[in-house]
Amino acid sequence: MRELLAAGRRPVRDVWVSETLDEGPLVAEILELADAGGITLRRVPRSRLDAEARTDAAQGVLAHARPLAPTDLADLCERRGQEPVPFLVVLDGVTDPQNVGAILRTAEIAGATGIVLPKHRSAHITPTVAKAAAGAIEYLRFAVVPGIPAALSALGELGVWTVGLDSEAERPVWQLDLATQPIALVLGAEGSGLSRLARARCDVVVGIPQRGRISSLNVAAAAAIAALEISRRRA
Repeated sequence: MRELLAAGRRPVRDVWVSETLDEGPLVAEILELADAGGITLRRVPRSRLDAEARTDAAQGVLAHARPLAPTDLADLCERRGQEPVPFLVVLDGVTDPQNVGAILRTAEIAGATGIVLPKHRSAHITPTVAKAAAGAIEYLRFAVVPGIPAALSALGELGVWTVGLDSEAERPVWQLDLATQPIALVLGAEGSGLSRLARARCDVVVGIPQRGRISSLNVAAAAAIAALEISRRRA
């Protein structure tokens, strides 16, 4: 909620606050941002707010805002003025909303400039994802594409290097020498990893060496390691 109001990227019609909410520092800041933006503030019964919320974990504050609008894939690859070199994160069938939200949060912190999601067989930007992303959706642009393999081919034509993350790759991510180029980090589904076609379309496939006995990292944890390594190299 705070990031929605602070980013100011999409219009907010009003903000609802539960009449019984204990107004701590964060809530006070939300109210200040709403007031500064001239946004209507409504005090409502908690039962009404919970009924209106599209999540099972409403925390006593709700905003009605314009839905996020997707961006064309080509626009994500275009660098304007002083904007950073494109750094995209592509999700190849990640279906757990908590994982998607965690990846978006990490991507924003790492300086990613956009997200690519498939239209089918993937979690999208839902209230659960938004909550797990902790405000990152307000700063990241995203494209929704019919299929990831075709999108990877299109990214190549648009001058973006595609880098798949695969637990069986021989080359570690910290040997990646493309980080300062326009780049797309491709993450596979929980359990199965990258699809065969997506892996084949990637320019490079890298992994995260593992020393323990567990077979692989959770996709959100792997995304954090890889994205922050790319961020370090781009600094």
